[in-house]
Amino acid sequence: MAEIRLENISYVYSEGTPFEISALDDINVTIKNGSVTGIIGHTGSGKSTLVQMLNGLVKPARGKVMLDGKDIWENPKEIGKIRFRVGLVMQYPEYQLFEETIRADIAFGPKNMGLDSKEIEERVLEAADFVGLDRDLLEKSPFDLSGGQKRRAAIAGIIAMRPEVLVLDEPAAGLDPSGREMIMQSIMNYKKRTGATVVIVSHSMEDMARYCDYLIVLADGKLLMTGKKDEVFGRADELTAVGLDVPQITTMMNLLAGMGIPVNTAVYTIDDALNQIYKLL
Repeated sequence: MAEIRLENISYVYSEGTPFEISALDDINVTIKNGSVTGIIGHTGSGKSTLVQMLNGLVKPARGKVMLDGKDIWENPKEIGKIRFRVGLVMQYPEYQLFEETIRADIAFGPKNMGLDSKEIEERVLEAADFVGLDRDLLEKSPFDLSGGQKRRAAIAGIIAMRPEVLVLDEPAAGLDPSGREMIMQSIMNYKKRTGATVVIVSHSMEDMARYCDYLIVLADGKLLMTGKKDEVFGRADELTAVGLDVPQITTMMNLLAGMGIPVNTAVYTIDDALNQIYKLL
């Protein structure tokens, strides 16, 4: 699929004015081909600015965004093609639905790719199936759908372009547990079937532990740490120092260890914790 490398990326809002704010400062990180990479950080750490750079929605003030070794801004007139390869799902994407029907909304991206009607229809149905959206809903107005259905429809609109990299900014924000599970499983289903590189921004450490291979941690616009998820969560003191935390199950295992119970504290999912406890029993 595709690898993204950020080289010396910096971005400043309102640069040269009294309201100047540094959003990102000299970020160097690689998002590995075919991986699921999570981006975490407190509010204002630069997460959303960073992901908007991945498909050229925001251009860095300094540095380069490299997609498979090529600067995406090498030819600015071609930046639209980058957005077909790197699909970005913004936070609360259901508010961006605008067509009369769900079918038309999902078809919007493929139409702009210049595909013929047969290919567009195939992609609409495929994307709806990926996100678990009943085909009977395709002729309905977005206003007739539930919040979770709208979210799935919006994600389907990006998936219909078959991006090599799927970037999602808080994809499960505001959903109940069942809705969150359905959205995350839809994303993993797309990744499994296509081999796409997936980037997820989330405040949920549980989601990060369950679904991600690698983590990128931002703090005040700087790269605090990056690595495999067990390496990152293993630095719990540094995470809590910048207002973040490890998964709740990890906190529980640390409490058990503090009580003298011989458990492995490098545990980040409920399934792993259960395996530890079963061994003790």
